[in-house]
Amino acid sequence: MSPTVHVTTPGDREVVVTRVFDAPRSLVFDCHTQPELVRRWLLGPDGWSMPVCEIDLRVGGDYRYVWRNDAKGQQFGMNGTYREIVVPERIVFVERFNGDESLCTLVLMEAGGRTTLSQTMRFSTPDERDQALKSGMTDGMSTSYDRLERVMEEHRPAVA
Repeated sequence: MSPTVHVTTPGDREVVVTRVFDAPRSLVFDCHTQPELVRRWLLGPDGWSMPVCEIDLRVGGDYRYVWRNDAKGQQFGMNGTYREIVVPERIVFVERFNGDESLCTLVLMEAGGRTTLSQTMRFSTPDERDQALKSGMTDGMSTSYDRLERVMEEHRPAVA
């Protein structure tokens, strides 16, 4: 059985998702910031692809993702702006989706070759947070992180 995400709601507008990866944080960071890697794992349920993955990784730079259900042709997207980048340990960014905006903080902490990822999403209102939770967002994150683990396996440094 694959590991899942740990989800907490420390405040009425926040969701914190945590997961441990068997990989160095530099690799986890790269998989969150390099378009050729992001489009391979950040897909949610099976059957979706990411035809648009634009990342301008600098403070004030924007990103844009568009997902497509390959069987149905359905598409949706999101975008945002980077506010803080500390390679390879922290990214703070604004995320815009369906007219809502949230402030996200991704923190990567490494110990013993394993990386704990913690992503805090702070929504504008408690209702926006509750709607995000009801949408299955954390299930999609769990599925995507399972896929991320497989992508990172291909890029891990060989152990002598």
